[in-house]
Amino acid sequence: MNTKERTRISRMVIMALMIGILLLMAFTPLGYLNIGPLALTFNMIPVAICAIVLGPSGGAAAGAVFGLTSFLQCIGIGGLSAMGAALFEISPVLAFIQRFFPRLLFGLLVGFIFRGVRKAANDTLAGYVAGFFAAFLNTLFFMLSLVFLFGNTEYVQNLIGGRNIILFICAFVGIQAVFEMLASTVLTGTIALALNKAGFVPRKNQ
Repeated sequence: MNTKERTRISRMVIMALMIGILLLMAFTPLGYLNIGPLALTFNMIPVAICAIVLGPSGGAAAGAVFGLTSFLQCIGIGGLSAMGAALFEISPVLAFIQRFFPRLLFGLLVGFIFRGVRKAANDTLAGYVAGFFAAFLNTLFFMLSLVFLFGNTEYVQNLIGGRNIILFICAFVGIQAVFEMLASTVLTGTIALALNKAGFVPRKNQ
């Protein structure tokens, strides 16, 4: 077996492992900590690792799995999301769009962000930056899609309570978003560094 074939198999193993971890986290209490209508989650970390090792396409694929598990929680599969259930009752189609596509998109973009930063700086910094943006973009896209798709509904209007949209988003995600960003930055960067040393992260010219 040549080096190229071993590299391909290694990356497939990483993908399968991260998807397995993602599913375990999604369908057990390991991945979510429900706080009111929102949930503190670390599921963006396996997505970020896939984006780092496999590039934008790998990040998008893992993000799609994350989005699908998030949608399934709207109907009580793998736990029940209070917000997801409310949105599903309003519109199952819009609930799927709001839960699925932001996760796919952030996984895709994290792959490009990692590539861009490592070209300008180094692999170590790129891993930590990718971890930060995984959490930041996940929260940003989730909240923007919530406001865009459901902003005129009675449910979301009650959550907004007459506040400015920007203030609402900041207040709604609160300290949990900051904690997610810190955890994702540290954990993703550390795991990416270890994988890079082990030769799982493609070289810059690949």
